[in-house]
Amino acid sequence: MIEVPEPLAAFIVVEIRQGRQAAKMTQEAFGRLANFSASHVSAVENRTRALTMDFIAGADRALKTGGVYERLVAKLGAPTWLREWIDHEREAVALRSFQNAVLPGLLQTEAYARAVLAVGLLTAEQLQQKVKERLDRQSILTRDDPPQVISIVDESVIRRVIGSREVMREQMAHLLKLSTTPLVQIQVVPDSVGAYLGLSGPFVVATLPSNADVGYIDSQLRGKVVEQAAEVLQLRRAWDAIRGGALPVPQSTELITRVMEQL
Repeated sequence: MIEVPEPLAAFIVVEIRQGRQAAKMTQEAFGRLANFSASHVSAVENRTRALTMDFIAGADRALKTGGVYERLVAKLGAPTWLREWIDHEREAVALRSFQNAVLPGLLQTEAYARAVLAVGLLTAEQLQQKVKERLDRQSILTRDDPPQVISIVDESVIRRVIGSREVMREQMAHLLKLSTTPLVQIQVVPDSVGAYLGLSGPFVVATLPSNADVGYIDSQLRGKVVEQAAEVLQLRRAWDAIRGGALPVPQSTELITRVMEQL
């Protein structure tokens, strides 16, 4: 079971106990709905037993929160730079991204995301949590006011078989479905382009409601939110240059379709 680290665990336990008491539930009644014994609930609340993600999921179920406690852990338990970027991502009115290794997380199917994340040093439960967190971030695409999303990927990204051919066929079909929505555009940089700026690495530029742009770049160790005007301008210029070498949307859609049919 995945244990929640301190001091986050202490905060979440207090919130769950207050939620239980506000709902006028005994520990026994809460435990029945959360699928834990009353003694287990008591031990967690008294901090003599570790708080786990299973218990948090049970608390959300028992108190009918719609997943509030799990989302709190996902957000507050993430590194500061990731929390900052997720906030920008949720606030953004437009997201422009480039990927040269894997598809953007916002466009990944569950099976594809699982295959990508499975290469990390994660337990089965940690992997499941990471997949859930990634899929939860995709909710911005289906909200009432979704951002415009323009994703550019290298051709190698759609041709690299991740997981299995079946996983990739499902993923390609998902891209084609997304591309039919008015606010999602997917473009592919063909192999014929040769050397280009995108080989330097992936990045995202988010346009906020204030019309300001914020960038994000990732690495093996950590991500970085880019806010300095000169650096953001550099990312915007790189993105424009990369897009200049990408296939237009209709031709990109045709290429994705051919790749899917060849799998």
